[in-house]
Amino acid sequence: MLNKILIFIFKALGWKLSGHVPITVSQSIIIVAPHASWVDFPLGLCARAAIRLKISYLGKAELFKPPFGWLFSCLGGYPVDRSKHNNMVDAVVNLFRANQQLHIAIAPEGTRKDVTKLKTGFYYVAKGANIPIIMVGFDYPRKTVFISKPFYPTNNIEADFDEIAKFYNNIEGIQKSWIKETIHKSIK
Repeated sequence: MLNKILIFIFKALGWKLSGHVPITVSQSIIIVAPHASWVDFPLGLCARAAIRLKISYLGKAELFKPPFGWLFSCLGGYPVDRSKHNNMVDAVVNLFRANQQLHIAIAPEGTRKDVTKLKTGFYYVAKGANIPIIMVGFDYPRKTVFISKPFYPTNNIEADFDEIAKFYNNIEGIQKSWIKETIHKSIK
């Protein structure tokens, strides 16, 4: 019932999908960008319903504390403790190894603030779990959620980030645009 309501809201606000996640893909790390506003989360919930795929997400641990922590958990979230130096990549790779069917969405910027480079953990999760990266872009001016084909990282990180940059190059967020240099600074 909730999904039907979210799909209705998504369409009523004039949003549409461009692309899809193939049903043959049972696991993926989904990078969603640009992430610049709290509006991205409810839009993401609506888009997830429209995509018609069970997609979990990683969120900052503070969101999972009372009084609303139960809600973020019910919505498919996994808390990430950003204050400790722990090996998030290995923890997420182990989640994929333990679950035959799992799609996890993250914001590669790691924050809603402006960043000069991306966090690269998503890339190493994909490599470590041998799963594809699916790029999702929220283009606010066009009211379109763009979804890439599954992309399997190679052993050439620069070429791989070129592919990621190509996908996001023309996608405009609610407050900022990504530029190729931001993505390329991530690997230097």
